[in-house]
Amino acid sequence: MFGVKKRKGRFEAPHVFVILFTLIIAASIMTYLIPAGHFERVELGGRMVIDPESFVYVEQTPVGIFAALNCITAGIGEVSEIIAFLLIMGGSFHVIQSTDAIKIGIGRIAVAGAKSGRDKFLIPVLMAAFAAGGVVFGMAEETLPFIAIMVILAMSMGFDSITGAAIALVGACAGVSCSAMSPFTVGVAQTIAELPLLSGWQFRMCSLVLMFTIAVTYIYRYAMKVRKNPEASLMYELDRERSDILNLEDLEELTGRHKAVLAIFFGMMVILVLGVMKWGWGITQMSSLFLAASIASAAVFRMRFNQYAVTFAQGLESLAVGATVVGLSRAVLVILTQGNIIDTILFSSSSLLSQIPAAVSSLGIYLFQCLLNFLIPSGSGQAAVSIPILAPLGDLIGVTRQTTVVAFQLGDAISNILTPTSGYFMAALSLANIPWEKWVKWILPLIGLQYLGGAVVVMIAQFIHLGPF
Repeated sequence: MFGVKKRKGRFEAPHVFVILFTLIIAASIMTYLIPAGHFERVELGGRMVIDPESFVYVEQTPVGIFAALNCITAGIGEVSEIIAFLLIMGGSFHVIQSTDAIKIGIGRIAVAGAKSGRDKFLIPVLMAAFAAGGVVFGMAEETLPFIAIMVILAMSMGFDSITGAAIALVGACAGVSCSAMSPFTVGVAQTIAELPLLSGWQFRMCSLVLMFTIAVTYIYRYAMKVRKNPEASLMYELDRERSDILNLEDLEELTGRHKAVLAIFFGMMVILVLGVMKWGWGITQMSSLFLAASIASAAVFRMRFNQYAVTFAQGLESLAVGATVVGLSRAVLVILTQGNIIDTILFSSSSLLSQIPAAVSSLGIYLFQCLLNFLIPSGSGQAAVSIPILAPLGDLIGVTRQTTVVAFQLGDAISNILTPTSGYFMAALSLANIPWEKWVKWILPLIGLQYLGGAVVVMIAQFIHLGPF
């Protein structure tokens, strides 16, 4: 699913494995070329953060090719929880899907929407819901349970699988990029920068309007183009081969058992939201919830044990490649960490930023965060290594700490749905059956627009000296 068929006379896009192995080799070479360095870490607010005055060069620790291959196993181990979640959810959701309850239920929604003429509002409304999740709790891995549903819904309404995945991924990303309260990004960054929590929320909400408008306009225009001409879809050939396509003209009636499965499924979603927002659930609890829902759904349809096992295994098989991709992407970070070059990159970049004129220094910080996100896609992890350096650096070059945090947020969020080192993003593409190279071709113009929008936001923050300091 992550490769594309070769077309005679045309460039063959590389398989995502080829891309990731290339990155692994490049990371290994970098450990020979970039001097090893190290910052001391100190505890602040329960997190280990960098002491910006402690950088020292250390003995070179290059990661050879064989050691780099070992890092693949280590990378898989570090993201084993995500991989387990992906496989369990894939198997569980396949069992639930095999009952046809979700397909028929979504088909009924699509028919009702088409008859009322309100189906065009589906994209902005659903994207707004995911953006709200991004604003409130930094929705990222939490989008995964919704990906397959959004894809089926979008395709049933004449759009394509990219549109469905984008509703969840891009919507949540827009919210995260301008969140005023996410504890995992702005909360961590403001704590480290010694800013009052929730400070600057008015500016962030205004920024959200800009970033969300860019996102929803791009997706809406693409979706309408695909509805008008299905062959305009980048996924046209692949979507035609999908087994979950709905035929709205020959839709089955919802039986009592279908309704029972839908009740189980939506009850599970309510519990999932409550679990994440109120009870502090992670993906381990989410995995268990999906597994329980699949067992309950199988019981409603009186599946035999062997039938359940075979169906569950089919779901696992469909996500095996995607699960491997998540582990391979992590291996790149493992190599850079073992080579002790991430801190050197941080130190060198901050030294360069200190030489930039004050008028454009905020954009320099923003660019640095954008690039750093390809190495450290974790929002809280990126805040822990960069804000201790950039916040005091901003004091010296005339950039307010609040502006530095804004630059961090935007730089951290935008490329999370582009870089193959982002584990949850690659898992989402696997669930949606969208090859990474197809997604990149579609989203690159949007990423460019969002980067420009982010630059405008950062420049405004710098111009008004966004504070309190």
